Parts: sequence; C-alpha cells; structure tokens
Amino acid sequence: MSKNTLYGIFDCEQVLLASVKEIRANNIEIKEVYSPFPIHGLDKVLGLKETRMAITAFIYGCIGLSLGALMIYNIMIVDWPQNIGGKPNWTFYHNMPAFVPILFECTVLFAAHLMSITYLIRCGLFPGGESDSPDPRTTDDKFLMEIVVEGDVTAVKEILTKTGATEINEKDV
Repeated sequence: MSKNTLYGIFDCEQVLLASVKEIRANNIEIKEVYSPFPIHGLDKVLGLKETRMAITAFIYGCIGLSLGALMIYNIMIVDWPQNIGGKPNWTFYHNMPAFVPILFECTVLFAAHLMSITYLIRCGLFPGGESDSPDPRTTDDKFLMEIVVEGDVTAVKEILTKTGATEINEKDV
C-alpha cells in the first residue's frame, strides 16, 4: 500500500476546529496542524497530552531561588557584611525580610528566561533552525491540517471538502 500525505488548507480557525472534530470522529489520524497563532481548544480536540512545562517552570524557579539565596548569603554575610539600618549582619535568617524581594525577583528571572530558552529549543525555533511547515502561508493567514493516509485517499478528501477545506494538496510519501 502506498502512503500519501494530504494537506487540507483552511481560511478560518473555527472551520478548522470543526473539521478536526469531524475527522477524528471518523477515526482518521491527524499528523499535524499548522496555524499562524494558537487556537484555543485545538490541543484537546487533537487528543494531545498536557505538556510538562509547568514542572520545568517550578524547577527553574527553585534553581533561581537557590542561586539567589546563595548570592545574597555570599555577598551580605560572608564577603562584605555591613550594618545597614541597624539590622544584624551575622546571620542569614535575621535579614530574611529584607532579602525576600531579591529572592522573588531571582526566582521569576530564572523561571522566565529558562522557560523561554527551553520552549525555543524544544520547538526547534533556535537561530538557524529550519521550518517544517509544508506551506509558507501558515505563517500569515492560512491553517493547514496534515494527514497521512495509507491506500485510497478519496474518502478523506471528501471529508475535508465537506468540512470546509478551501484547498487540498496531495503528496506521495
């Protein structure tokens, strides 16, 4: 059996969402959906698992908190202790209320920057990365659904046409 890849191109995200529901209801596997912007509810309709990005954000925040505390301890207690405003300078926990804003900012800084870097690397959006989008119009105003079909493609083409695809392209794999 030959494998063919069908590309259904849509003009509206709501039409695409309805088409994805219809195609998944007919037990047809959708390989990928390309969109110029995130579509609310598409991940649920496609049956994708939740990401683990929240776990990485927590880990990166803990790293930032730890490095911030280590930095404050080293600067304010070990390296250059100073009596500022009558606060004791020989212990970390006596000065903790003054250090909370700095610790919070270090946590947010590390979580935000490392999450951005992780996202860009995970999605392959680093400088010099190649786009795997089969149609450059998906970065502007079109929505594309990629379906790999084994055997006869006419039934899938009919469903795509019925559900609102404005253009259907076929490619042999």
